[in-house]
Amino acid sequence: MSECNFDCGSCSADCSERQENPGIEKAPMNSLSDVRKVIGVVSGKGGVGKSSITSLLAAAAQRQGKKVAVLDADITGPSIPKAFGIKGNAQGNGEMILPAVSETGIKAMSINLLLENDTDPVVWRGPILGGVVQQFWSDVAWGDVDVMFVDMPPGTGDVVLTVFQTLPLDGIVIVTSPQDLVSMIVEKAVKMADMMDIPVLGIVENMSYFQCPDCGKKHKIFGDSHITAIAEKYGIAHTAELPLDQEIAKACDEGKIETVQCPEIEKLAEEL
Repeated sequence: MSECNFDCGSCSADCSERQENPGIEKAPMNSLSDVRKVIGVVSGKGGVGKSSITSLLAAAAQRQGKKVAVLDADITGPSIPKAFGIKGNAQGNGEMILPAVSETGIKAMSINLLLENDTDPVVWRGPILGGVVQQFWSDVAWGDVDVMFVDMPPGTGDVVLTVFQTLPLDGIVIVTSPQDLVSMIVEKAVKMADMMDIPVLGIVENMSYFQCPDCGKKHKIFGDSHITAIAEKYGIAHTAELPLDQEIAKACDEGKIETVQCPEIEKLAEEL
């Protein structure tokens, strides 16, 4: 049928091609890559520091002796190269794309490494974006990797669905901030992961509080934390609460995220 979208589960037509449980095949891994664990980093909405947390987790895992890679699946808002101070374009070997490598040896692939200018906008529709993510998995020579972190776009849209369905995720970490509205959206992400049968490994509440450098008192700028209640409600074992910290923001801007050691993230990375 010309109108077929190849999703038999959404169609009531009785055609010869119909499959009751068609499933979706995982994107193939090439012979030059051996990635043993894949952890997605998601957020229900933008502006909560998801890419910063992805970068901090990757740097923490690297310090703990792991061989680490970051796949930047946030195609329209890529920021991983900037955080790690990676400049220039990705190279190839004639058959595969070679990932860029940070100062401490973290491998990374991002659309910004393929653009002529890193400020060029990516104005593509969902299916093309999803296809690029699959190419970053299948057509990049990742080499030997213990753990890959996938920095996903915010929300529960097309690219996130593509990653959930086609990449072999071992679990996800959800990044949030304290507001009631954001907490509600986090629950949407948790429920989506449950629908896709992907475990939620942890929740990071970013900008949880501001600690005064003079008196040491903690101020909850965005209201009381809801992370414990959400974690208990859904049986999520690992959580972390991060303060508003200008040093983290500065390190991201300067491409020096690998120099930041955040105790809460170090602990979470070890648990993961």
